[in-house]
Amino acid sequence: MGTTHQEIRINAPADRVWMAIRNFHDMSWAPNVITGVDKVGDKPGSVPGAGRVLNGVFHETLQTVDNDQMTFTYSIDDGPSPVSKEEVSNYIGRVVVEPSGEGTRVEWTSRWEQNDEPVHDFCHGIYVALLNDMRKSLE
Repeated sequence: MGTTHQEIRINAPADRVWMAIRNFHDMSWAPNVITGVDKVGDKPGSVPGAGRVLNGVFHETLQTVDNDQMTFTYSIDDGPSPVSKEEVSNYIGRVVVEPSGEGTRVEWTSRWEQNDEPVHDFCHGIYVALLNDMRKSLE
């Protein structure tokens, strides 16, 4: 099983960070990384089962959302190599927002089966860029 772990500190209240990122269909906080979010299906972005396609290639589904704990999980169902459904299975990402001192800590982890090293290298760079964009947008 492969895994990634990234985290960042943001100089903003946790509630504000959570409100900005909790809608699965809205990634306006990452304008330098996400060029398009296409909603899939009729479920709102706050309901498990909501689907999206990021940048025309990453097919993802919201699995869980917990507003009290400020966390959500999602699956990558298909995407470009090395995260295509032919190369990876059971890909689950998890985002956690929590107060930390004067600001907020955001942790982004993921796990999957198969194709461990290529997926780690590919996804780690994307998540670092997403977290950096989050900080720029919310501070």
